[in-house]
Amino acid sequence: MTKQTYILVNDLVRQRVLQAIREAPEGFAVTVGEPTRSLDQNAKFHALCSDLGKSQVLWAGKPRTSAEWKVLLVSGHATATHEGSEIIPGIEGEFVNIRESTALMRKARGASLIEYTLAFAAMNGLEVHYEAA
Repeated sequence: MTKQTYILVNDLVRQRVLQAIREAPEGFAVTVGEPTRSLDQNAKFHALCSDLGKSQVLWAGKPRTSAEWKVLLVSGHATATHEGSEIIPGIEGEFVNIRESTALMRKARGASLIEYTLAFAAMNGLEVHYEAA
């Protein structure tokens, strides 16, 4: 049996899910939850980070890479939306920002992060060509 994903949109789909559960071999797992951010949202956010990395926008006195912008934006978004983050000493004495994972974000949270990023870009004069997801 291959991996199957169902979006619960009506009773017919719910019946198919129940049938798939009945037919699943011992040891298979079932998870029910909100969908995580979409591939489209992921692509848009990373494209925005890439645009910032290629821009002349400086942070802490120097240009930042797209990977650095991702960390800055996710951390800023968490703070702005009162999710918070934690700065702790790292293994080698450096400081590390423990923050939420973008891979585990729900769709609404991913959309909020994109909106936050678009607002940051606009406030810093960076023109982007992406619509919020």
